[in-house]
Amino acid sequence: MLSYTIKRLINCIPLLLGITLITFFVIHLAPGNPTFYEGALNPKVKPDAVKRLEKIYGLDKPLYVQYFNWLKRIAKADFGTSFVDGKPVIKKILERIPITLTINLLSLIIVLIVAIPIGIISAVKRDSLIDKGLTVFVFLGFSMPGYWLALLLMILFGIKLRLLPISGLESLTAGQLKGLALWIDRAKHLILPVFVSAFGGLAGFSRYMRQSMLEVLSQDYIITARAKGLSETQVIKRHALKNSLLPIVTLLGLSVPGLIGGSVIFETIFAIPGMGQLFYEAAMARDYPTIMGILTIGAVLTLIGNLLADITYAFIDPRIRYE
Repeated sequence: MLSYTIKRLINCIPLLLGITLITFFVIHLAPGNPTFYEGALNPKVKPDAVKRLEKIYGLDKPLYVQYFNWLKRIAKADFGTSFVDGKPVIKKILERIPITLTINLLSLIIVLIVAIPIGIISAVKRDSLIDKGLTVFVFLGFSMPGYWLALLLMILFGIKLRLLPISGLESLTAGQLKGLALWIDRAKHLILPVFVSAFGGLAGFSRYMRQSMLEVLSQDYIITARAKGLSETQVIKRHALKNSLLPIVTLLGLSVPGLIGGSVIFETIFAIPGMGQLFYEAAMARDYPTIMGILTIGAVLTLIGNLLADITYAFIDPRIRYE
């Protein structure tokens, strides 16, 4: 297992380089650049000033030169400075990333707690009214756009009922709150974003869990366990559940980069100062260093998530061994 892990880590290096190479050139295909917007939106800025800015930012050089310069900085753990405010990109990311990770980890925990039982119940009660009702609920989750759901919840709970706040992480009077009251205020602000983030994932995880459980329940060893007189609860807990978790582990591995990159929509709608909002603002301003910094972290998380998923397979299913 150790040798396999080391080999996978080594193989991640060329994969990461390939991802960053493609990403770097793709983001430069978008029309406009930071100096273009500064010049176009300000008639007082002369063409000579725009050219000087391009030279300061290094945008006057060929793309491949810009990419290799960026790689040199990354090798020193330096993501560069933002074109927007001149702050170090790594500092801006570290300021935003705890918020995004907190919201997405909470939503992921809720998804696992709810989706796995839903998938098991749907599989065990196949074609029953319960299964059909849960299927309708799941397909609603698949078909409902996240931004639309967020707006509906904001109108209902924030404007009509006035039960929950609809933007930010704290109330305007949060500075006057202390202790438990402050945490309650923050928790209220997180309810809607966490629910919107979890709702779409809930549908996917529960469907995969249902299908995997159905396949496991049709295996010969499950039939043998039932023939030995074990109750259905014992069959599910001791024999079927663990083997049906492999697709869920795969989804969890693929969900790791979503902890950062999947928050653009609901963080923008709810005005949450997280990584998603930072990425949106950077994309609108063509802030290349910030965009590349966020995408690079997302690529690293993707590779780490896939590696963790492969390693977890061996612990869930003893038949899987990596030599």
